Amino acid sequence: MTLCRYWRLDRHPEGNTRFERFLSLHEEACAPLAPGEVRIAVEWLSMDAGTRMWMSPRTDGYQPPLPLGSRMVGLVLGRVIESLDPAYPPGVRVRGFGQWADVATVVPALAGLEVVDETVADPRQHFGALGMNAWTALVGVREVAAVRPGEWLAVSAAAGATGSLACQIGRNLGARVVGIAGGAEKCRFLLDELGVDMAIDYRAEDVSARLSQVPGGVHAFFDNVGGPILDAVLGNMAHYGRVAICGMIAGYDSDVAMPGPAKFDQVLMRRLRIEGFFIPDFLERGAEFLPQLRTWLDEGRLAVRFDETQGLENVPAAYERMLTGRNIGKVIVRL
Repeated sequence: MTLCRYWRLDRHPEGNTRFERFLSLHEEACAPLAPGEVRIAVEWLSMDAGTRMWMSPRTDGYQPPLPLGSRMVGLVLGRVIESLDPAYPPGVRVRGFGQWADVATVVPALAGLEVVDETVADPRQHFGALGMNAWTALVGVREVAAVRPGEWLAVSAAAGATGSLACQIGRNLGARVVGIAGGAEKCRFLLDELGVDMAIDYRAEDVSARLSQVPGGVHAFFDNVGGPILDAVLGNMAHYGRVAICGMIAGYDSDVAMPGPAKFDQVLMRRLRIEGFFIPDFLERGAEFLPQLRTWLDEGRLAVRFDETQGLENVPAAYERMLTGRNIGKVIVRL
């Protein structure tokens, strides 16, 4: 009999702290697999800001809200231990949307399940330079923001998982990069380890004033945040600039929609294009993204710092670290 420990969503969270008030840890025997299901012994869990929206009761988000009483959903990386789908035999390592659990049971088509490349030296890179954060950064920088060599690219939440990858991809594509992050340590990381051209500490500096120093204005903006930082960038965009929006973390802790940008008029004044995108819409293109990402990883041109926590029982603390910006790089939990 296989036992499973899992986190259950009991209440809609308030804010981005003390998630143990809204989640509870349970243990029970795994039910027999239904036809087509796959069971995974989870090795790592990915902590992602977008899942905070699933905890909200809002029905106008990019995903329906998770019903209260459900197992909390998130990305998992682990090995198949039981399978009723011949495409995922026991023993293979897989990644996909499962549960915050030590044993996840999924329907492969619904979970976006895929067998990962075992030749990668550090398996965690399937949550890093080869994972969905990297896919998001690649699509956002190269396709949505359409960055060209010599242009200025600004990135919000630049020291986080997706933002740090977006900075490096922009640099690899020949852009000059402005990283916006909170705190001196993060700005040093951006300058010293990622090689950005300018780092702005939004907690200690006037973001708009610093951006006004960019010659000719910002041509492309990769936004994870929204809110006041989006306003600061809109007022400093070059004419015909492009804004790629993949996250709105400034508003995820609210059960009501976030107000629109105060400087929305700059969309007209500067003839801007703004486009939101959601990486699950691109899952079928994963095999297309991997060769370029793997090449950059192997060449040392794409790196990820992992913020790793041990133990399923510590998931709420790791999740809070990520949502409150106390991490640098990719937050994961090792089981």
